[in-house]
Amino acid sequence: MRIGIFTETYTPYISGLVTSELMLKKALEKKGHEVYVVTANLTNFHYDYDEKEKILRIPGIPTGIYDSRLTSIYPIKAINKIKSWNLDVIHSQTEFAIGTFARLFAKQYNIPIVHTYHTMYEDYVHYITKGHFDKSSKKLVEYLTKFYCDKTITELIVPTKKAYDLFKKKYNVERNIHIIPTGIEVERFYKEKIDSKKLNKLKKEYQISKKDFTLIFVGRIAEEKNIPFFFNITQDLIKINPNFKLLIIGDGPDKEAYEKLTKEKHCENNIIFTGKVPWDDIPIYYQLANAFISASQSETQGLTIIEAMAASLPALCIDDESFADTVINDLNGYLFKDENEAKQIILKLIKDKKLLNNMQINARNSAELHSSKYFAEKVLDVYKLAIKNRKPGYREKITNFFRKVFS
Repeated sequence: MRIGIFTETYTPYISGLVTSELMLKKALEKKGHEVYVVTANLTNFHYDYDEKEKILRIPGIPTGIYDSRLTSIYPIKAINKIKSWNLDVIHSQTEFAIGTFARLFAKQYNIPIVHTYHTMYEDYVHYITKGHFDKSSKKLVEYLTKFYCDKTITELIVPTKKAYDLFKKKYNVERNIHIIPTGIEVERFYKEKIDSKKLNKLKKEYQISKKDFTLIFVGRIAEEKNIPFFFNITQDLIKINPNFKLLIIGDGPDKEAYEKLTKEKHCENNIIFTGKVPWDDIPIYYQLANAFISASQSETQGLTIIEAMAASLPALCIDDESFADTVINDLNGYLFKDENEAKQIILKLIKDKKLLNNMQINARNSAELHSSKYFAEKVLDVYKLAIKNRKPGYREKITNFFRKVFS
């Protein structure tokens, strides 16, 4: 099968979405399929085609949201190149400019299009409105989401029941929706594959010792991730256990403000900001911690939770539908409702080493259910369904008409 993945962001940009795209491309190629990528050029304003990796980069302008760019809606220069690929199916990963391009191209050349909905956009409205017109802006987001994810595609994929319920219960979408949790290359995160010299170097750099109990968060340092939640529980925990530490991996618009806040709360010796970390090094950083924590309620799935589990870290997450299918209390992690419950869970794991060890083993076993192999197989099933349900284009209708007339 010849597959085209259309996305606004791809390497060298690092995010959960990019990680899932890389993993899907690699897993599909292992199964013998040809996978092409159409994305925005993050480094310059030129068209660029990597023949070896099959990546077409289209020039675009910065959006002001992290490192992403927006391209022209229908870039003529790219069309002939994509036509030469003779795609069987298009897989859109975005609702923006390249997502629109994917839909226009699919319609013009009658190619079935599958779309994966990754982002709960209502949680990101504040970046644009700055607190003004939130209600009307969310209605606009609802309208655009329904248009891009329902009216213009062949099949829709969502990673969790939370996203499924958004379309079915809130947006009242009637189409078939496939729930496919995004997979990862779980083997990347196995602790036995980590370079011990690099790990020990990082422990020295961040002053993490054996006596410390360390939690890790990996993600954007931004409002929707609810990071101040960590500061409040850390204040109380270090009074009970001075060896408690929190490692925050990533960068974002609020990093400097949060670093200042940790100093105001006198937690700067216990909360460590690493900044942006190279994608290849992320597995090593997970091994600095005893468990993973997230208080974000803006996720559609949260791939970092699965990464952490593959690294043998129990996941401690706020009680949100995004994590309900992944985190199982007393098995591979805990779901907490508030700060007090989170603190009690952490203290229990600090005190009970046997419980922590058992949960670390269970976490890794749980991650196996999210391997890239099984994910690719499920996505392929949707591709096949999209191809089967593709409606004939205008040329096909004419051809079929004359066949019937002269048969």
